[in-house]
Amino acid sequence: MNCPDPASAVDDDANPSPVRRDAFYRGRFMVLQPASGGYRSGLDAMLLAATLPESATGSIADIGAGAGVVGLAAACRAERVAVTLVEKSPAMVDLARRGLALPENAPYRDRVRVVEADILAGRAGREASGLCDGAFQHVLTNPPFYPHSHRASPNALRAEALSVADADFLPRWVRACAALLDHGGLFTAIVRPDALPAMLQASEGRLGGICGLPIHSRPTAPAIRLMVAGRKGSRAPLTVLPGRALHAPDGGLEPFAEAIAAGTAHLSLDP
Repeated sequence: MNCPDPASAVDDDANPSPVRRDAFYRGRFMVLQPASGGYRSGLDAMLLAATLPESATGSIADIGAGAGVVGLAAACRAERVAVTLVEKSPAMVDLARRGLALPENAPYRDRVRVVEADILAGRAGREASGLCDGAFQHVLTNPPFYPHSHRASPNALRAEALSVADADFLPRWVRACAALLDHGGLFTAIVRPDALPAMLQASEGRLGGICGLPIHSRPTAPAIRLMVAGRKGSRAPLTVLPGRALHAPDGGLEPFAEAIAAGTAHLSLDP
């Protein structure tokens, strides 16, 4: 589900590291991502960013930010937000920082920071990295979601980005994300559909008004992704919205998916 603008994806010849420049939102911002083997953000990231309205304000944390696609898209979409890209991989943190320094990203640089941190390190560990619990109005996350038993990629960066260490990983991830939210703050994630039980378990007593949006490859196909949102402290009931399809029956992209990739669509999951 990769969707960087293909005409703008070029090798970064100025830097000896095996990276490439990828343009998103039709060139409105750029990132540096692994040229081969490593994980590259695509349509999953664009779907997640599309849940943020242009009118959003406050502090946003992009948890598990990788190269920073979701967070930069958020800064691009909403001019009144401050974004923290949170990533534990030193290699991806380096790419995020170098990407933020690209000339194309100058309009967002004063509202985006990169923090190297493991959000599962506990409150003390997070605070030691500069992340304070209750400090964010929005948390966006595209967490690793393949079980450790899944056939892992031989590329270490890709395996770390996609695979979870144990069955309790996702609930711990959600609980840590919820801890970072201020009361009333909004949590939004994109996961596999079979992650819903773990998401609901982790949300109990922390997030309410859970809202789910299934994403299908085609209208008649099973969902391949699930968008999940919830508000900290809410007691509203669970809501499941009608699913959205990315491709038409003939295989072409639906206008909805084209708008997601262009940064012109908004997916309202606010419960």
